[in-house]
Amino acid sequence: MSDTFQYQTEQFADIKILRYQVPGFESLSLQQKELIYYLSEAAHCGRDILFDQNNKYNLTIRRTLEAIFISYDGDRECEEFKNFEVYIKRIWFSNGIHHHYSMDKIMPKFTEEYFGELLSNTNHELLPLLKGEDVVGLISRLVPVLFDENVDAKRVVLDPDLDLIQDSANNYYEGVCEKEVEDFYAKMEKGDSERPISAGLNSKLVKEDGKLIEKTWKVGGMYTEAIEKIVFWLEKAIPVADSDLQKESLIKLVDFYKTGDLKTFDEYSILWVKDLDAHIDVVNGFIEVYGDALAVKASWESIVNFKDIEATKRAVIISDNAQWFEDHSPVDERFKKDEVKGVSAKVITVAMLGGDCHPATPIGVNLPNAEWIRKEHGSKSVTIDNITHAYHQSSLKGGMVEEFAFSKEEVARAKEHGYLGGNLHTDLHECLGHGSGQLLPGVGMDALKNYHSTLEEARADLFALYYMMDPKMVDLTLMPSLDVAKAEYDGYICNGLITQLTRIELGKDIEESHMRNRQLIAKWVFEKGESDKVIEKVQRDGKTYFVVNDYQKLRELFGDLLREVQRIKSEGDFVVGKALVEDYAVKVDTVLHKEVKERFEKLNLAAYAGFINPDYHPVMEDGKVVDVKISYPDDFTKQMLEYGEKYSFLPHQN
Repeated sequence: MSDTFQYQTEQFADIKILRYQVPGFESLSLQQKELIYYLSEAAHCGRDILFDQNNKYNLTIRRTLEAIFISYDGDRECEEFKNFEVYIKRIWFSNGIHHHYSMDKIMPKFTEEYFGELLSNTNHELLPLLKGEDVVGLISRLVPVLFDENVDAKRVVLDPDLDLIQDSANNYYEGVCEKEVEDFYAKMEKGDSERPISAGLNSKLVKEDGKLIEKTWKVGGMYTEAIEKIVFWLEKAIPVADSDLQKESLIKLVDFYKTGDLKTFDEYSILWVKDLDAHIDVVNGFIEVYGDALAVKASWESIVNFKDIEATKRAVIISDNAQWFEDHSPVDERFKKDEVKGVSAKVITVAMLGGDCHPATPIGVNLPNAEWIRKEHGSKSVTIDNITHAYHQSSLKGGMVEEFAFSKEEVARAKEHGYLGGNLHTDLHECLGHGSGQLLPGVGMDALKNYHSTLEEARADLFALYYMMDPKMVDLTLMPSLDVAKAEYDGYICNGLITQLTRIELGKDIEESHMRNRQLIAKWVFEKGESDKVIEKVQRDGKTYFVVNDYQKLRELFGDLLREVQRIKSEGDFVVGKALVEDYAVKVDTVLHKEVKERFEKLNLAAYAGFINPDYHPVMEDGKVVDVKISYPDDFTKQMLEYGEKYSFLPHQN
């Protein structure tokens, strides 16, 4: 990858926009390039689904804002229009009106009156009016959602004192409350108790005429207009699949989209996890449940990728030794797998991001999520190298490490070993952390309810942290020395206790599951090791630092917490799990928070980053694809408008 490539293109609000390269694409075969093109088109076609899942007004709002942006003929240089431009970019970035991380509603920095002025000077033919509706009706429908901070205030509510369903503003449920949802799915037939289907994963639950019904996301059902397009491109991909098993799995995925049958989705997932021969791979479907407070409904996402052969050697070493890591884990023997099956790991180059993976994206993935499939058939784990590389390159001159690391030695260690340490942490987290351990008989995935995601991420992080400092990592040639682990420990503690606070508004609690997980771990080990000064809180020149003094004792504390979190998950101990999260993961030290925000603001950096996708251009001769070219756009706004024009398939409100 070229380090002269321009990674960052712009910065607005708390966001920086980056680009990523796709090294190795030109070396792929024509068939593989064609496959990537078709799968990339399928990845674009689900974009409307995610917007609508996040809030039922999102599509109307996005299309209204885009109509204004395209056709407004008033003053575009005034401050209010500039504020409007930032607002629409934030909506694009978050796939809706709620912040992609905090889940809080993004409030416009322009007035209701100015919104009316914008609409009055916009081409009304472009507006997403409902049947029989005029512009006044559109305004009256949208103004409360846009400007009243109490309407649809939070996309996902995790506060146990609130109704997790009624008070969440997502579009997974309508007209139902938390207890009704829990009762509905508790009574639903889930198939074989040893191999339960993920009931509710691909549907919206609504109440009509006093009766609860599911609106399934499938061809002929809810979201059919977009799903038909996804299916079209997947069917184009099948003849050029990269392996026989991939062809079989794509056929099964299409069958799932056509029927909505979750047993078929499980069959697809098993085929997908068994396919280790295909160089090109894809995640496509209703996958992750972070957007639902009860972790039942799944957001739509897609990642098109291919294997980084050289970097994968690192991941293969880890997966080949999965049984050793499982056997030597500090958790209770009852919760360990006697035989770790099918744990495969690779480092990938992303070729296209879609749905809930774009513009903000994960840096690693471990799938499938169904526990019984993971136990019987294994899982695939990936670390996304070209994304982590882009993050790393864009951060080199930011000054974050120098500002928040305590010593010159810590800064030097971070710069020398931080990139490898971060990637190894992701490898261990995804491949072994999520793939480790087992539930006791009778314990379901839903036992921990709204605390499931935080505790599962904590379990995977703790597994990675515990083994980062194990001499086995050096013995396996995964790292040159344990200085790599020290760099990761320094960075993790600093992030969990200090730097991630830059992402939170003053006065707010921590809401996002990954952020909760990181503070839970860092705060717990700091407290438990405080008497021995394992981690020391230091003040210097009016600034706060957390300094790791004893890395081996810190590793032991990570092991202690891993043992407890695995027990909580394996036994489905909701009461203790809730207490652990509420005591350590949610509340913020307000004095420290204010200090950190002030230090961060002086750096003029963005707290979040997301990506512009590359474009693929098929070269046609006599109706056949003879080549596929790649280009790297550098205009986020232009790409979002193009996506809005080419991939808007759903009705304005669903």
